[in-house]
Amino acid sequence: MISISAILIRKMVKKHDIIRLWNTWRWIIIILLFLSLWGLWLWLSKQFKLLDWSVCVEMSSYNYKCCNLGYCYHYSDYPAGMFKPIIYLYPTTKTEINVKLWTPKNLSHTYPKYNLEKWRNIIAQPNGDLEDMDTWRKLYALYREWKSDIKLNFDEWFVVEWKDITSFLEEKLSTLWLNEREAEEFIVYWLPQMEDNKYNLIRFETIEEQNENMPLNITPKPDTIIRVMMDWKAIDEPIEIPEQQFTTPERNWFTVVERWGSPRY
Repeated sequence: MISISAILIRKMVKKHDIIRLWNTWRWIIIILLFLSLWGLWLWLSKQFKLLDWSVCVEMSSYNYKCCNLGYCYHYSDYPAGMFKPIIYLYPTTKTEINVKLWTPKNLSHTYPKYNLEKWRNIIAQPNGDLEDMDTWRKLYALYREWKSDIKLNFDEWFVVEWKDITSFLEEKLSTLWLNEREAEEFIVYWLPQMEDNKYNLIRFETIEEQNENMPLNITPKPDTIIRVMMDWKAIDEPIEIPEQQFTTPERNWFTVVERWGSPRY
């Protein structure tokens, strides 16, 4: 009988201790429980993107870093179109040149101003210096941007990690016969956007594809036309895809060079 009473008293003391501990530590326990549940919710949100309460900070032009409940990712908001398209003219002697685009309806921006028919009365020097005879302004290239409806070829691409973008572009643009000035202007425009991605899928359109999508009519007729148009897409992980093979043009005599890029997301 005494032993039974002792057991009951011991249990009552333990229960009393538990109540006392709860009264003393209950807020700490509640806070720890709340933090545990919140951590679980953050993990689930990261894994399954349950909610989209994103707060975005602009990192560079069109590039944003967004954070959603502790999960951060990069977001790019490029409008559809062709960007930084430049036409260089290198005649063998001082020459008056006219440049006509066969699909001007898609143009969004041009400089100098593209008339309804053509860029006309452009005086070009062998070193590439230009002069617009309508305005007498000195130029180094003809500029245009346009909205694109080009369908991509997904058969062959290059997969390039962000840290290799510079060397990749230097090598490929040299192979495509861009000189150092043309290549530098191309690289410094696209490099900040492409290095924000873990990996990039990159493809250079063939001149046949470009001639079909945006034909050029230049008078007098050039001896060499080099058209470099880069399609690319940001990806998080490398993928297995056949590497693009292309032929390189030769740069001789009166040469026209056009280079641009098209972001794809």
